[in-house]
Amino acid sequence: MTVLTARPKDLAPLILPAALLVLAFAALAVQLVPLPALFRPSDIARPVTVTLPPGQLTYRVEGHYLQDNVPMDAPITTIAFEHPITIMQYQVSVEDYARCVADQACPPAFNAGLDGTPVTGVNYQDALDYAAWLSGATGEIWALPTDAEWAYAAAERFEDDALGLMDDPTNPALRWIANYRAEAARNRSADPDPRPLGSFGANSNGIVDMSGNVWEWTETCHRRVHVDEAGSIVSEQPACTIRVLEGKHRGATSFFIRDPKSGGCSVGVPPDNLGFRLVRRGAGPGGWFGWIGR
Repeated sequence: MTVLTARPKDLAPLILPAALLVLAFAALAVQLVPLPALFRPSDIARPVTVTLPPGQLTYRVEGHYLQDNVPMDAPITTIAFEHPITIMQYQVSVEDYARCVADQACPPAFNAGLDGTPVTGVNYQDALDYAAWLSGATGEIWALPTDAEWAYAAAERFEDDALGLMDDPTNPALRWIANYRAEAARNRSADPDPRPLGSFGANSNGIVDMSGNVWEWTETCHRRVHVDEAGSIVSEQPACTIRVLEGKHRGATSFFIRDPKSGGCSVGVPPDNLGFRLVRRGAGPGGWFGWIGR
């Protein structure tokens, strides 16, 4: 029996067509088999937003103000917004946040929550993680609003938490009593169960559920401010481990707190629930894949 053995030079004409065939099948497989989630844009829908025009805001600023070490109401100031502000119309929902958890980009919320309600039981870092995940999924830049941006968006829903007292350094008990009464009234109106999205209606800007029973994290650090008799700032000590919350009243809470009822509220009556909404800063360089490399 004669055995035929192919010599390398006889196979050479077949190598190139075979290699091209392998590459063609590989290309087809890439189209048919989904890429890992890390290397493809998410299929989430972009959040519904409201864009506010440039304008001015006159409001009572955030901070614990003292004059001669006696607490006083923070001053009212006017802030100009030179550019439009684009903010989520609704708070981030349970379903929205669950997608981030499923992608292993966010930790689970402290409160499981029901579909159709705002996500609650999330701390400041959780909100940042979600913003980073959403930025990656959309190719845009999402972030928590500042306290001033939130107040501008809230419009008539923004709560001025001043006590309205003529401060008397010789009798600081007057402020203590007024503050006690205000906080007791807030405790009586506690509303601990998150309500479905839209329960508190829209404000004049068309933004839904501002100042409802979910307080929203902001980017702003709490601060302690000393002023002189003329009201000029003498010293200011930011405390960025404590972040400002906005809701029915302004609050400030340690950044790691997920459950405000656990006693983690740093300033004032604990909020009923902790949630958030984001503002869009713009498109990131290179879109989604550009975000991965940053």
